[in-house]
Amino acid sequence: MRGVFFALALGAVLFLGFAEASAAPHAFSVMDMMAMKRISDPNVSPDGRRIVFVQSEVDLDANKSRTDLWLVDVDGQNLRRLTTNIAGDFNPRWSPDGQHIWFLSTRSGSSQVWRLALAGGEPQQMTDLPLDLSGLSISPDGRYLAFTAEVFPDSSMAATKRMLDAEEARKSSGRVYDRLFIRHWDTWEDGRRAHLFVMPADGGEAKDLVPGMDADAPAGGTDEYTFTPDSRGVVISARNVGREEAWSTDFDLYYVPIDGSAPPRDLTEANEAWDTNPVFSPDGKTLAYLAMARPGYESDRYVIMLRGWPNGEARPLTPNWDRSPGSIVWSRDGRTIYTTANNIGNTALFAVDARSGQAKVLQGKGSFTSPSPAGNRIVCGMSNFKSPLELYSLRPDGGDLRPITRVNAETVANIRMGDYEQFSFKGWNDETVYGYIVKPVDFDSLRTYPVALLIHGGPQGSWDNSFHYRWNAQAYAGAGYAVVTVDFHGSTGYGQAFTDAIRGDWGGKPFVDVQKGLEAALVRSPWMDGARVGALGASYGAYMINWIAGNWPDRFKCLVSHDGNLDERMAYYDTDELWFPEWDHMGKPWENPKGYEEHNPVNFVQNWKTPMLVIHGALDFRVPYPQGIGTFTALQRLGIASRFLYFPDENHWVLKPQNSVLWHQTVIGWLDQWLKPAGETADIGK
Repeated sequence: MRGVFFALALGAVLFLGFAEASAAPHAFSVMDMMAMKRISDPNVSPDGRRIVFVQSEVDLDANKSRTDLWLVDVDGQNLRRLTTNIAGDFNPRWSPDGQHIWFLSTRSGSSQVWRLALAGGEPQQMTDLPLDLSGLSISPDGRYLAFTAEVFPDSSMAATKRMLDAEEARKSSGRVYDRLFIRHWDTWEDGRRAHLFVMPADGGEAKDLVPGMDADAPAGGTDEYTFTPDSRGVVISARNVGREEAWSTDFDLYYVPIDGSAPPRDLTEANEAWDTNPVFSPDGKTLAYLAMARPGYESDRYVIMLRGWPNGEARPLTPNWDRSPGSIVWSRDGRTIYTTANNIGNTALFAVDARSGQAKVLQGKGSFTSPSPAGNRIVCGMSNFKSPLELYSLRPDGGDLRPITRVNAETVANIRMGDYEQFSFKGWNDETVYGYIVKPVDFDSLRTYPVALLIHGGPQGSWDNSFHYRWNAQAYAGAGYAVVTVDFHGSTGYGQAFTDAIRGDWGGKPFVDVQKGLEAALVRSPWMDGARVGALGASYGAYMINWIAGNWPDRFKCLVSHDGNLDERMAYYDTDELWFPEWDHMGKPWENPKGYEEHNPVNFVQNWKTPMLVIHGALDFRVPYPQGIGTFTALQRLGIASRFLYFPDENHWVLKPQNSVLWHQTVIGWLDQWLKPAGETADIGK
């Protein structure tokens, strides 16, 4: 359920198959989002002087993004493109001597390991294995590569490939399952697992480090495993729980020697909740990782744990810090751990003292990602409501924040965006709740404007101060709307008790906060037209739209519900990850039916009267599409003005650029239809 859907948009002008913004100054539109160059996966060189990163751009003809590797000095000088192949180049990693960049590329027809010498020359293909590879890392001594491949648990890569070929040739299509998951996120399971492989960097056999383990090991990307400092082993996060996988959050850390001399050893068996993100200190004496305390709760607070390596006891470093850190990284002297965490409507950059656990905000405004030490500075990514992500550096004390990249500077300079401000109000039980107001582009205080109320998903999430490529507030501001967001009870970044408050109360405290937040924004900003308000949401946000339709039916002129549950009881039986509803609704539906029925939108359909646009993707297995069809069916049978936008090739997010164009045209067109006079519609690239 977590993760509001991911919607992309298209650029307005084509140049060599890519989206570019118009050179003339203009109001922000969804077209401009596709013109943005998107930076990800920055990696600092061993000497701390350079950064290699991935930059993606949208290829409109191919209806997808392409990725290339770029290099820049930490001081912002000497930006240059390293790869230009039409295939995808990604996941760059430095060799320990800083002379080569290893990366993954699809240029051979499958995802394989390649190596580029910075002294010059063309990239060399270093693997030619039968399966696609992902999650590349290099051992500290540079002698080994680690990567993941999806294999049948008891099979080699070659055997897995033969089995897949035989399956493809099979004339019958039926598939038999004996346990959950039968499908996950957007894919029907076929028995394969992501296993970690290690092979010599100069060539040789790729060894499966967890043969026979019927679990994804690692459970995610490169932050889910790490080499030991001596390069002789790895620590991997995996959920090895057998048939309980669909309702368990018991991810453990396992140590495995790379020579296969011993089976995986569970390092965190005593903790039945989530353990992840292992990172060794620079001196190799301490393993830091993140751990939750409550089993079955994916939004519990992470605590930074420290364990003396190899056989020390684990201890919590931040037991009293009421924030949930993201990925962690050590300073070069081992005295500090840098991390990011949601913090009062922002994703702040923190420094945590490695002895005391005291956390200090280094930068608090905006959304920070991927901190990493670089010489005497820290490198990170940063975005906000008016700026897409760029790379920055700052001093370890948090001062002297400087831009490193300005890859979107020219595009942004030609776009007019809406100003924004954070506000607070007394929400449920008179507790302080925060939100944002984004003004329409070209704001005129003498005018009044229609309002788009955006309700975030998760529900344990936040409308933080970042430049989204999902629900970007500027897309609505550019179309002439005031935007209001509310971080209701259940949101992250305000303390764990605030996040926990939504449990068993989906239609209670958050609903009150949304009601009070909208009214507070209207009082604060009299230029908003309270008679012309539409509400929009996805995932939990769409659940709230469906709840509003039956419990606040006279407030809005129109609604937009994307990938939302109509019937919470049936949604339990339809979804893939069962731990989520079991935690949030306090049990299974046959054990605690009240937990599913008390705040169930389907029980209030008889009150519906507001025009609604319903959107759903066929490959959404988190909130399966019958929930969207059911919502539209109810609207149609009640005779309520409604529209259904269906994507047969999208999951919980909308990923294909052309689909995103249609999404934004349909959504903003729906708002215009109900909230603007005839002839006052936005130019959204039709």
